[in-house]
Amino acid sequence: MLELGSAERHTFSAKFVRKGYKSGFRGDITTYLFSDVMCDGELLTDHIWMTETKGLKSLDLVENNIVQFNARVSLYTKGYQGRREDVPRRCETDCKLSYPNNFKIIAESPSN
Repeated sequence: MLELGSAERHTFSAKFVRKGYKSGFRGDITTYLFSDVMCDGELLTDHIWMTETKGLKSLDLVENNIVQFNARVSLYTKGYQGRREDVPRRCETDCKLSYPNNFKIIAESPSN
């Protein structure tokens, strides 16, 4: 069972979909989109975006590769959290995978 906010690490697997980019303070940041994120044989979420790490960068990922990695499950608040009165504050709590590491390809993409 996944325990939120604990220091316990879990092993996950996910299918690589594609790379993307987001704007950052020091320029564009590479991101990776994964689908069908699994833990202990159960579907955790249908997709997740991850910021590039050394472990991800070192892999030669191709669409539909299945990747295994370790991470912690933690909570975060999403939505506008500012002070402007004219912007609705629609905040909610969601889960994320923190400190991912030990990435490895466990299944290659079938050749077309």
